[in-house]
Amino acid sequence: MADRRTFNVVILGVGFLFVFTAFTTCGNIEQTIVKSLQNETFNGSGYHSLGIIYGVFSFSNLLAPMFVSIVGPKLTMFLSGLLYSGYIAVFIVPYTWSFYFTSVLIGIGAAMLWTAQGQFLVENSEASTINRNTGVFWALLQCSMLFGNLYIYLDWNGKSEISESSRKNIFLSLLVASILGTLSFLILKKDFHEEDILTEDEGQSLLSGPVMYKHRANTALQDAKLEFRTILQLVNTRTIFLLSPCMAYSGLELSFYSGVYGTCIGATTQFGNKAKGLIGISGIVVGIGEIVGEFEEAQSGGGCSGTDARCPPGGGLFGLLCKNSHFRRTSVVFLGMVVHFIAFYLIFLNIPGDAPVVFSTTTQTTPFLTPSASVALLCSFLLGLGDSCFNTQLYSILGCVYAEQSTPAFAIFKFIQSVFAAVAFFYSGYLLLMWQLLLMVVLGFTGTLCFFIVERMQNGATDVQEY
Repeated sequence: MADRRTFNVVILGVGFLFVFTAFTTCGNIEQTIVKSLQNETFNGSGYHSLGIIYGVFSFSNLLAPMFVSIVGPKLTMFLSGLLYSGYIAVFIVPYTWSFYFTSVLIGIGAAMLWTAQGQFLVENSEASTINRNTGVFWALLQCSMLFGNLYIYLDWNGKSEISESSRKNIFLSLLVASILGTLSFLILKKDFHEEDILTEDEGQSLLSGPVMYKHRANTALQDAKLEFRTILQLVNTRTIFLLSPCMAYSGLELSFYSGVYGTCIGATTQFGNKAKGLIGISGIVVGIGEIVGEFEEAQSGGGCSGTDARCPPGGGLFGLLCKNSHFRRTSVVFLGMVVHFIAFYLIFLNIPGDAPVVFSTTTQTTPFLTPSASVALLCSFLLGLGDSCFNTQLYSILGCVYAEQSTPAFAIFKFIQSVFAAVAFFYSGYLLLMWQLLLMVVLGFTGTLCFFIVERMQNGATDVQEY
């Protein structure tokens, strides 16, 4: 049984590695590609597409658990992978209607995919292996930011314009990666425990096609109603209210590092023919920052409670810095805020103000300093590192405070994060870079302060309980 579960976890990670190699690379270069596509058959916006994806994703999370319970996690992940592949395929022969239609579909598919992943990882883990399994899964997933962006750098380096043949070759390669990841979900094996859930009497009555699905649907509907009531109860708690600014900030900075910043680098005229290739390198360096923050040794406890499989492992770096520290979460969040604010200030000085909003492929304004590729890539690393600071500690504190209600708590987190990511993508094409950075600074400071208050509340409650 242990070998089968380990096999499933590794294949699950490999599947997500391939699927998100395609999707994260696509998100990083999407607006740059779209700028080069403006013609009589296509006039879409990459920012709007990503905004639609995250907006639909946030609301689809409310229905995803019921769908997964009825269909099963394995089939759900396969169907969701097909939706991801369809979105990638649109860029080979792009039309505006198909571009936005698949944006809606992939938003639905993302909610189904991540809910199914969490359930499947739990089914294939025990209390003694959950940290190891989440570590293996997230290590493989974070590598998805490396390979596709490396291809972008090798293909685009030295090019000032993206040709049609280059675009088609890129997205054909990404489509193949996405399809391979989707097909890998089909070779996942059922867990022995799952095969024995039904007794023989129940099996005879339920394994009759429509009866079985009707039973699953009724059970899933009851579970969904219970979870929704729990979500409404948690929303009214002081802890969720205070953590909301930090969750919202994680959505803003997610949209910035995953879609906006790469576009800004590619549009910076002063980088010359290296600009487009730097988009790929930037994506790789962001991934390295994430990996440094989120990778942990297989047997370490990390910053996560282990109550939910969707919780990424607390970073090994953070574990070393804050191990056995009473205020370790606040230390990491403070580090994340400082790292991000340094990155924002350097970006403000190094990148032209109109970089995210220009409708051509290059900028017109001049930044305060002569743009430096080294500084731009340093900021990419800091963005990835800071993101892992906030996300790992948000998961950690939610897992500790709501250990018995982890799924609804994480659903609220993903909902708030996704809504603000969607909002950020929609305004990114209209607000100058300085105003976008200012919004993140204000919300980041507020979110960090509120996180400190929640941590102080929890430490006080723990002290009283111990006394």
